[in-house]
Amino acid sequence: MILDGKAVSEKRLELLKEKIEESGLYPRLATVIVGEDPGSKLYVRMKHRACERVGIGSVGIELPEDASTERVLEAVTRLNNDPDINGILVQLPLPSRIDTTRIIDAVAPEKDVDGFHPYNLGRLLAGTPVFAPCTPQGIMTIFGEYGIPTEGRRAVVVGRSIDVGRPMAVLLLNADATVTVCHSKTRNLEAEMRNADILVSAVGRAKFVGPEMVKEGATVIDVGINYDEQGKLCGDVDFEAVRGHAGAITPVPGGVGPMTIATLMENTFRAANLRTCFNNTVR
Repeated sequence: MILDGKAVSEKRLELLKEKIEESGLYPRLATVIVGEDPGSKLYVRMKHRACERVGIGSVGIELPEDASTERVLEAVTRLNNDPDINGILVQLPLPSRIDTTRIIDAVAPEKDVDGFHPYNLGRLLAGTPVFAPCTPQGIMTIFGEYGIPTEGRRAVVVGRSIDVGRPMAVLLLNADATVTVCHSKTRNLEAEMRNADILVSAVGRAKFVGPEMVKEGATVIDVGINYDEQGKLCGDVDFEAVRGHAGAITPVPGGVGPMTIATLMENTFRAANLRTCFNNTVR
């Protein structure tokens, strides 16, 4: 079974558009990008297009490559204090000389629609999330849409990044899976992967996962965005070699990527709803 993230995202975005229209709210998302990285600029444009599609207002702040940490912090602070902005997304990665941790920590938790603030990561770990990071949450949505069970399943997450690997493990744990997180220091990596009923790869190595690493009938989730030797976009998984071995698999492109953007839109609408509820309570 091919897990078509693009089709699921289209369905979710259409549903979200209806919800926003019915709500009478006008959510607004602000993006902050530093420098001229083509990939980052493309991702930001895609997010703004998604906003336009579902009825979310969007504003973009573009800072030069040589912007200091303090200048980025000033931009984030202005957005924190703007009552018309519901969500803030700082496009990562930032230039290496910028203190990324300070920037992430500066975003107001109630506007942290990327789910990276320590408060939101802590709520996720506690099992009471407000905003979960968009890529792993999008994967959980795929599981729900395709009826893929997690309870009691053995899940292996390859990669321990703070934006994908670690929150993915927590979301699976919260969904009653038995979870193993593998990384560059894991011994017998292939053996660990072959035990997985659900295998999530977020290592960033083109076609790293072959059929010998995948249990027969496993669900394989490919988070990687890479290019092969011919310069063609591919994931961490050797899709053609693994697809006949796996029970279900996400393609690249068209798998996890579209769900990341759809989840960002859903988080932004949630932020607007939470703010409205808070304001009504205060009154």
